[in-house]
This record gives sequence, C-alpha cells and structure tokens, in this order.
Amino acid sequence: MTDQRAVSGMSQSPPTQTIVLGGGCFWCVEAVFAKLAGVTAIQSGYTGGHVEQPTYAQVCEANTGHVEVAAITFDPARLSLDDIFNVFFATHDPTTVDRQGNDVGPQYASAIFWADAEQRDHAQAFIDKLTAEHVFDAPIVTQLRPLEKFWPAEDYHRDYFARNPNQGYCQVVIAPKVAKMRQKFASKLSS
Repeated sequence: MTDQRAVSGMSQSPPTQTIVLGGGCFWCVEAVFAKLAGVTAIQSGYTGGHVEQPTYAQVCEANTGHVEVAAITFDPARLSLDDIFNVFFATHDPTTVDRQGNDVGPQYASAIFWADAEQRDHAQAFIDKLTAEHVFDAPIVTQLRPLEKFWPAEDYHRDYFARNPNQGYCQVVIAPKVAKMRQKFASKLSS
C-alpha cells in the first residue's frame, strides 16, 4: 500500500498509512480510534462534497455533499487494515443509510474513502466477508468512495470527547461506543 501523504495538512513519514472513515458523527469515530495501539494521528474533517473549505455549520445543513469523517493515520506494522475495519464495523451501524442513531442526514453516512486501489479492494473484500457471514441482519450500505479532497474540521472538534467527557452527547452517544470498543478490542489498545 502506498504512503498516504496527500491528506491535506497531515505530514507523516513512512511507513504510516491513512484511511478516511465516516461512521456518523466524527467525534465518535475519532474517540473510538484514539486509543488504538498503532494509530499515530487522527484528524476530523469533511470529504465527498462539492463545497470548497466547508464549515461545520455548512455541512450540518446537509446540502454540501460532505460526510463527517476521520482521517486515521496508522502504523501497518502494529495495526492492519483488517484491525481498522473490525473496529469500524463493530462501533457503528453500517446498515442504515445516512443515519447513526439520532444523527440523521447525508453527513452521517457510513463510508470508507479509499486512497488507492488496494484500500478499495481490501474494503470491498471485508464487506463481502461480513455479508457472507451474515454478521448484520440487514444489508451493509457502507459507501466505498475515492478520497478526492479532505478538509480538516475546525480546531474545536479536535479531541472533542477527551476534552468534553461530561457533555450530554459525549455521555449518551460517544462513551458507550468507546466502552464497547475497549471491551471488544482490549488487546489492541495502547498502554
């Protein structure tokens, strides 16, 4: 897999890779992946839309075409794409179109934005495996889309859950996802 230096504003040195995931609110995706051993950086942002340099307010209006995502940079020697996809599919509902719980709209789509053919093929094979194993009761609707332009979210979104653990949304929505991930993937957590 190629080194993914093209994610806007994110410098990295080999051998890290970056995958961009949308699984509902980007605060959730960021919080779930933040403590995994091998994750070297996470950047919340927007991708997939037609508006240049979108703001959170614009994306929340649900007419920019953007999805709230997290660009996850990881060391493939410590964390594989299968590990990433296992956590991703275990911590959001990939069977609902443009919805995660009470978060509804196209900005909350389940999506994998691939940077190269290898990521695309790996993601498709992973979804095909989940489908063949009937892991979910409904069809997986996760979009596989090419990563074209990543727009970093405003600074106040960075580490949102870590900085606001007592905020209502964090307690009701994010904390249970993080707890589920920590329980199910305890062997993958950083110390």
